[in-house]
Amino acid sequence: MSFTRFDYQHSQQKCRHRSIQAESKRTVKVGITGKYGTRYGASLRRQIKKIEISQHSKYTCTFCGKDSVKRKAVGIWECRACKKVMAGGAWTLSTSAAATVRSTIRRLRELTEA
Repeated sequence: MSFTRFDYQHSQQKCRHRSIQAESKRTVKVGITGKYGTRYGASLRRQIKKIEISQHSKYTCTFCGKDSVKRKAVGIWECRACKKVMAGGAWTLSTSAAATVRSTIRRLRELTEA
């Protein structure tokens, strides 16, 4: 007689009808910040949720075009496909300040060439 992991853990309780998929859904609203529990306040956890989702997500590589750029350390981003290492923001690959600098450099370059 083989037990699944769920049935074995909860053999004393009457909840064998649930599947293992139902076991994995832990949080609805708090998401990745559920690890903090009730600490730090709801507003701070909401801000941190946005930051942590962006820092753990995959970004598009500007060199090879694949969605495989992951954060290696603070400000260091690595493409897993082409092994290129890029400098970027602490939580996102490209910051709004970097976009402003790029557009300013492009505008100044066009002025000097024209």
